[in-house]
Amino acid sequence: MAEVALWGLELPSYVLAALTATGGAVGYARTRSRPSLIAGTAVGFLYGLGGYRISNGEPYGVELSLLASIVLGGSAFPRAIRLRKPVPIVLSLLAAYGLVTFGDAFRRGL
Repeated sequence: MAEVALWGLELPSYVLAALTATGGAVGYARTRSRPSLIAGTAVGFLYGLGGYRISNGEPYGVELSLLASIVLGGSAFPRAIRLRKPVPIVLSLLAAYGLVTFGDAFRRGL
Protein backbone atom coordinates (compact mmCIF):
# COMPACT_ATOMS: atom_id res chain seq x y z
CA MET A 1 0.00 0.00 0.00
CA ALA A 2 2.84 2.42 0.74
CA GLU A 3 4.20 1.95 -2.79
CA VAL A 4 0.90 3.08 -4.29
CA ALA A 5 0.83 6.12 -2.02
CA LEU A 6 4.43 7.01 -2.92
CA TRP A 7 3.74 6.78 -6.63
CA GLY A 8 3.69 10.29 -7.98
CA LEU A 9 6.02 11.84 -5.42
CA GLU A 10 9.03 11.33 -7.67
CA LEU A 11 7.73 13.82 -10.25
CA PRO A 12 7.62 16.82 -7.87
CA SER A 13 11.07 15.84 -6.63
CA TYR A 14 12.48 15.73 -10.18
CA VAL A 15 10.82 19.04 -11.11
CA LEU A 16 12.20 20.74 -7.99
CA ALA A 17 15.63 19.24 -8.77
CA ALA A 18 15.58 20.72 -12.25
CA LEU A 19 14.32 24.11 -11.09
CA THR A 20 16.84 24.52 -8.27
CA ALA A 21 19.82 23.30 -10.30
CA THR A 22 18.86 25.50 -13.24
CA GLY A 23 18.32 28.43 -10.90
CA GLY A 24 21.78 27.96 -9.42
CA ALA A 25 23.32 27.87 -12.89
CA VAL A 26 21.41 30.98 -13.98
CA GLY A 27 22.42 32.77 -10.79
CA TYR A 28 26.03 31.96 -11.52
CA ALA A 29 25.74 33.03 -15.16
CA ARG A 30 24.18 36.36 -14.24
CA THR A 31 26.29 37.38 -11.25
CA ARG A 32 29.22 34.90 -11.18
CA SER A 33 27.94 33.84 -7.76
CA ARG A 34 29.64 30.59 -6.85
CA PRO A 35 27.43 30.15 -3.76
CA SER A 36 24.36 30.21 -6.03
CA LEU A 37 25.87 27.56 -8.27
CA ILE A 38 26.97 25.34 -5.39
CA ALA A 39 23.75 25.69 -3.41
CA GLY A 40 21.52 25.25 -6.46
CA THR A 41 23.28 22.13 -7.65
CA ALA A 42 23.54 20.65 -4.13
CA VAL A 43 19.84 21.15 -3.40
CA GLY A 44 19.00 19.96 -6.92
CA PHE A 45 21.10 16.86 -6.34
CA LEU A 46 19.26 16.12 -3.08
CA TYR A 47 15.88 16.49 -4.79
CA GLY A 48 17.04 14.36 -7.73
CA LEU A 49 18.43 11.62 -5.49
CA GLY A 50 15.23 11.68 -3.45
CA GLY A 51 13.13 11.34 -6.61
CA TYR A 52 15.32 8.50 -7.84
CA ARG A 53 15.01 6.62 -4.56
CA ILE A 54 11.24 7.18 -4.47
CA SER A 55 10.81 5.92 -8.04
CA ASN A 56 12.83 2.77 -7.28
CA GLY A 57 11.07 2.06 -3.99
CA GLU A 58 14.28 2.57 -2.02
CA PRO A 59 14.30 3.92 1.52
CA TYR A 60 14.94 7.56 2.42
CA GLY A 61 13.67 9.08 -0.83
CA VAL A 62 11.00 11.19 0.85
CA GLU A 63 13.43 12.13 3.60
CA LEU A 64 16.05 13.36 1.10
CA SER A 65 13.50 15.48 -0.72
CA LEU A 66 12.25 16.84 2.60
CA LEU A 67 15.84 17.63 3.61
CA ALA A 68 16.34 19.51 0.34
CA SER A 69 13.19 21.53 1.07
CA ILE A 70 14.41 22.35 4.58
CA VAL A 71 17.80 23.50 3.28
CA LEU A 72 16.21 25.56 0.51
CA GLY A 73 13.68 27.09 2.88
CA GLY A 74 16.33 27.84 5.48
CA SER A 75 18.18 30.03 3.04
CA ALA A 76 15.28 31.40 1.00
CA PHE A 77 12.71 32.37 3.66
CA PRO A 78 14.91 34.91 5.49
CA ARG A 79 16.12 36.43 2.22
CA ALA A 80 12.57 36.70 0.88
CA ILE A 81 11.41 38.48 4.03
CA ARG A 82 14.43 40.78 4.14
CA LEU A 83 14.85 41.62 0.44
CA ARG A 84 11.33 41.19 -0.96
CA LYS A 85 12.77 40.39 -4.39
CA PRO A 86 11.32 37.95 -6.92
CA VAL A 87 14.05 35.27 -6.84
CA PRO A 88 14.04 34.68 -3.07
CA ILE A 89 10.24 34.77 -3.06
CA VAL A 90 10.03 32.14 -5.81
CA LEU A 91 12.60 29.99 -4.01
CA SER A 92 10.55 30.33 -0.83
CA LEU A 93 7.43 29.19 -2.65
CA LEU A 94 9.28 26.17 -4.07
CA ALA A 95 10.60 25.31 -0.61
CA ALA A 96 7.14 25.70 0.93
CA TYR A 97 5.66 23.40 -1.71
CA GLY A 98 8.35 20.82 -0.99
CA LEU A 99 7.89 21.13 2.75
CA VAL A 100 4.15 20.54 2.46
CA THR A 101 4.40 17.75 -0.11
CA PHE A 102 7.25 15.74 1.38
CA GLY A 103 6.49 16.69 4.97
CA ASP A 104 2.99 15.25 4.61
CA ALA A 105 4.37 12.04 3.07
CA PHE A 106 6.94 11.79 5.87
CA ARG A 107 4.26 12.43 8.51
CA ARG A 108 2.11 9.66 7.06
CA GLY A 109 5.09 7.32 7.26
CA LEU A 110 5.45 6.74 3.55
